[in-house]
Amino acid sequence: MSGYCDVAPGHEWHGPYHQHEYGVPLRGDDELFERLVLEINQAGLSWLTILKKRESFRAAYAGFVVDRVAAFGPDDIDRLLADPGIIRNKLKVHAAIHNAQVIQRLRDSHGSFHAWLLAHHPRAKADWVKLFAKNFRFTGGEIVGEFLMSIGFLPGAHRADCPAGMAMMSLDLPWKRAVDGGFAGYAAF
Repeated sequence: MSGYCDVAPGHEWHGPYHQHEYGVPLRGDDELFERLVLEINQAGLSWLTILKKRESFRAAYAGFVVDRVAAFGPDDIDRLLADPGIIRNKLKVHAAIHNAQVIQRLRDSHGSFHAWLLAHHPRAKADWVKLFAKNFRFTGGEIVGEFLMSIGFLPGAHRADCPAGMAMMSLDLPWKRAVDGGFAGYAAF
């Protein structure tokens, strides 16, 4: 994602995200759910649009608290589809609710969404895409790839010479741990 490393620094919206969030590992279910919802809603739109609407998404989706969103019903769906502060796409709204329910089930089977990710790590992007398709809605190749890069499970969030990326190399990045352990499944990055 070298192009992002060129345009994000100094940008009012992209700069802080690029510097402090993009590629940084997340562990909490609500944090991971937020990122997944935002990535899903970005499909077909610009990331700038999503960053500008982020606070509206947070309000509309109950602070991205998984259990609260998983309990959303028809009235909540109607409310979301009428909310001009978010992306009013029926498939994306339904996907958010369904995916919150999936995360609840992953808690039952693995303890957390993060533990589920770790249980399937490492794997190549194509294998992640297949795994997500079996469990989640509205998670095609670009969405899954961006989601996993943005949380440190796939390489490629930053160029090798990007100052933000270099600073993140001191973090416990799951993709880096896999490479250091001999995993060769990231050849495309």
